[in-house]
Parts: sequence; C-alpha cells; structure tokens
Amino acid sequence: MQVTSPEENVRNGLSKIPQALSKVQERKAVEYVEDSFMEITSAFKKRLEPSMTRLPTLTAYLDAMQKLLAFILQIPPIDPSTYLRTAFLLRLTGDVMTSVPGYPPEMKELQTLLDFLDDLDQAWLAVLKNQVWEPAAGEGVDLIVPVDQIKPGDPPIQSSPVSQTERTRLRSLLVTGTAGLEEWMTKLDTNGEDYQIALQRVGLLQGYDDLFSETLSEMGTYDGSVNDPAGMEGTC
Repeated sequence: MQVTSPEENVRNGLSKIPQALSKVQERKAVEYVEDSFMEITSAFKKRLEPSMTRLPTLTAYLDAMQKLLAFILQIPPIDPSTYLRTAFLLRLTGDVMTSVPGYPPEMKELQTLLDFLDDLDQAWLAVLKNQVWEPAAGEGVDLIVPVDQIKPGDPPIQSSPVSQTERTRLRSLLVTGTAGLEEWMTKLDTNGEDYQIALQRVGLLQGYDDLFSETLSEMGTYDGSVNDPAGMEGTC
C-alpha cells in the first residue's frame, strides 16, 4: 500500500480512499452474488433445453459471468472485506472452468471465450497484487492513501494478501481447467484439420497458449516456481 499526495492520487485514477463494506453492504453483496451463482447454475443445467433456459449458448453463459465478475471486482480490497473478493473470484473461476466444456465447442465463440479468460487473468492479477479494480481501464491500480486523509487515531487501512492456500487452490483450478479446455477444443468441427492449426489460421492459437500467463507469472514471483504447467501440477 502506498502513501501519496492528493495530486498523485488523482493522477492514478482514484479520487478517494476505497472503504471496506459496511455490515449491511456486505450482507447485500453476499446475497446478490449467491443469488447470481444460483441462477447461473440453474440455467446452465438446463442448457440443453433452449426453451427453458436463458443460457443456451456459451456466449450467453459468458455474458452472465462477465456481469458477475464485474460486480465481484468492485468489492474493495480493504479489510475485513478483502476476503470476499478473493473467495467469490475463486468460486467464479472454478465454475467457469468446469462449465465451459459443458457447451459444444464452436469456432465462432472462441474469441468471446478468449476475451473473457483474458479479463479473468487481469482480474486475478489485480487481486494477487491487492489492487483496486479500475473498470474503465480494465485493470487493477495500486491502493493508495493520500497523506491529507490520514487522521491520527483512526484504525489503519489494511488489505490482507491472498493466502498460500488460496494461491494453491487458484493454481490448481487454472492448471486443471486449461487442460480441460484443451481436451474440449479437440472436439471442434474443423473438417479433419488439427484444432491447433485451425486456431492458428484464425489467429487464436497464441492467445490460448498464453492463457492466464499474467496470473501464473505473478504467482511464480510469490513462491519461486516457474510458469511451467508440469511444475505447477506437482505443487497442487
């Protein structure tokens, strides 16, 4: 956490110190997120019955998850609210990585999926760095405290880091999830063409090869491991 002047604070895109959620705000946030997860899960289970679900396609599912992701990222990383953002993001990540292969893979939807996973990568990078999410920029910014807003006697503003247990769980979700996506994409209808060649032809292969590279690289700086799938599997 940085202590800055008001001018620096404005230049960095934050005009005031983020505040932890009140008990009432926290309760409402939890209710909203839990209800959203429940609705999305229910709709996903009915995906094979288009007339009975609002999420019959992968694109529709990702749109619903994108809205939930945006809400979760607005939870301020200020204790005691910090843990909520991490816990909900872990749950969302797990749901996405297990649910996406439940839809048939279609080339026309792979760009949308790649864009969503890139957003999720940036989200985790911000959380791992204990940053405040800046929606307009689509990235995290450092949590900064203007010197003129520090009052003697006030409780210190704290932001607990992501725990080792949470990082281990995240690493496992990403490694197993990306392996599942790779297997899922082998089922693409490519008229006999290798799916990797098909992805390269439409300019998507590099993006999928680099899935969660920012997050995995950041976690590597914490525990000394390298961004290598084989090495990561051994640590989960």
